[in-house]
Amino acid sequence: MGKLFLVATPIGNLEDISARALRILSQVVLIAAEDTRRTGRLLKHYAIKTRLTSYHEHNKSEQISSLIRELEKGDVALVSDAGTPVLNDPGYELVRAALDAGIQVSPVPGPASPVAALIASGLPGDSFLYLGYIPRKKTHRRTLLRTVVELPYTLIFLETPQRLLDSLNELLEILGNRQICVAREITKLHEEFFRGRVRDAIERFSGPDIKGEITLVVSGKEMASEAWSEDRVISEIRSRIHQGQSASSISKGLAQESGWPRREIYSLLNQIHQEEQSENES
Repeated sequence: MGKLFLVATPIGNLEDISARALRILSQVVLIAAEDTRRTGRLLKHYAIKTRLTSYHEHNKSEQISSLIRELEKGDVALVSDAGTPVLNDPGYELVRAALDAGIQVSPVPGPASPVAALIASGLPGDSFLYLGYIPRKKTHRRTLLRTVVELPYTLIFLETPQRLLDSLNELLEILGNRQICVAREITKLHEEFFRGRVRDAIERFSGPDIKGEITLVVSGKEMASEAWSEDRVISEIRSRIHQGQSASSISKGLAQESGWPRREIYSLLNQIHQEEQSENES
């Protein structure tokens, strides 16, 4: 019985591969690759002659049984399009099938764009939540963001250039003007790390020429060390009303900053509006 190796491969720079990964790729009887052309270039670069087969989202149902049969003969390596297998690719199903068949599964660690972006972001890395690609549909995106708005963990997403601006605008609307790092083309020639606030990122990436693979690292909700006094909350509400902010924006922003529940801020907002309306009528 063979062993299934989960081999991490470079996300850009071909030098980002371990000696162990190269040895495993040379010794297994078969490499299952999400993109055989891309993996083929990597193998050619290191003069590795191992047989390749495709394993991706559209053929996984047919390929799993074939790969299990190969594993009964010898070791097989699974690689993703780039980076670490099983993260945002169909590797999970193969791993589950191998384990169910009593086959040993062994990771060969290496590059992963979510971790690479996190450690260079300047945001806390002691606790984080990786959420994969932001959903394509607007309603699904908004639902996802609402589920994490109260979490204190650093958030990590993947996004495409075509949907980046839409996602940034919804991050601003739902999560607020948080700290963000937009990591683009990590380890490649045009690598870029934009660090700032979400509103700044919207301005930076509002042009038409955004390209490359993108990872977003967003700060978690800031936990108020001590709830504000009522007088301070009322003063801040009045100030933001006079700045022209909407009730929704005021309540959301102050809930994040003051430690007060959003519904109580809404109640104070209504009270202040009623008082100002009475003053105007008199």
